[in-house]
Amino acid sequence: MQDIQRPGWTLVWNDEFDGPAIDRSKWDFDLGNGFYDYRVHEWVPGWGNQELQYYTADEENVQLRDSCVFIRAVKAPLHGCGYTSARLKTKARDGRLLFGKLYGRIEVRARVPWGKGLWPAIWMLPVDDKYGGWAASGEIDLMEIVGEQPHEVLNSLHFGSSYPRRSLITTTHRLPGRSRVSDWHTYAVEWEPGEVRFFVDDVQTCTYRHWWSCSKLEAEQGVQATTETDLNPWPAPFDQPFYLVMNNVIQDRATAVMVLGGFAVVQIIVHMVYFLHMNGKIQGGWTMLSTIFTVVFVAIAIAGTLWVMFHMNTNMMPMHPNAP
Repeated sequence: MQDIQRPGWTLVWNDEFDGPAIDRSKWDFDLGNGFYDYRVHEWVPGWGNQELQYYTADEENVQLRDSCVFIRAVKAPLHGCGYTSARLKTKARDGRLLFGKLYGRIEVRARVPWGKGLWPAIWMLPVDDKYGGWAASGEIDLMEIVGEQPHEVLNSLHFGSSYPRRSLITTTHRLPGRSRVSDWHTYAVEWEPGEVRFFVDDVQTCTYRHWWSCSKLEAEQGVQATTETDLNPWPAPFDQPFYLVMNNVIQDRATAVMVLGGFAVVQIIVHMVYFLHMNGKIQGGWTMLSTIFTVVFVAIAIAGTLWVMFHMNTNMMPMHPNAP
């Protein structure tokens, strides 16, 4: 394992893809071209985004070599789709959590493809949809691109109510010089209570401190929050553990044919994934010092209350034993 030196942070989980195959204790795969939405009891094709690829766990779509994982979108027909690809995640399809994190720093070093119709992404989803369906429970996008913009990276948060009343804030970061997303870059997010910071190659691209979450539904669909009572307590939804997703998407049929027609394969190459914990922090983001002060304050408050109760009782007339 590489020696990661980042003052103030401790490595708690990592993958540098130096084994013979994907470590299935760390990663699982989504399969197919959609999902069943049990809230409305219907099949959602194209993963809700009109995606054209069929996800597999096959070697054609996921390969390990040279201490990297290659997530490959391939022009190959399968089950009615014209393309295959892969989507890796740190949560198993059966619901088991392989790894998730509430607060901390997540780093991914990667090269991603570009071209109109392509949509590579490295992002995070909530372990449990505590506040409702997407995006009431949130989404954190470390990196995604608009395929025809190879010099730009998007850093985004999704939040709000469940579909279709979701909200989005996003920042477009232009890479310096002639650098492209197909070059090596390190994408990172630092996340603590009430604040989310994004970085590209250790350059801070944006800081977000404003979002909201509403679980209210009408006819099984999210609605716009109209009063404060409609909102979940701040800092929801980004106060729950999230897990990591990496996938290679083909979204535009005409332009994807042009891109893949020439190259047959486009691939995300990931060299490492690090999850780090901020030193001196405990779950929930409070510093150890503030926790000590809180405990001391509560102890003093309890002691003071007991002292008052004792003196009040000693100064009161005794009650009849049968009194209510």
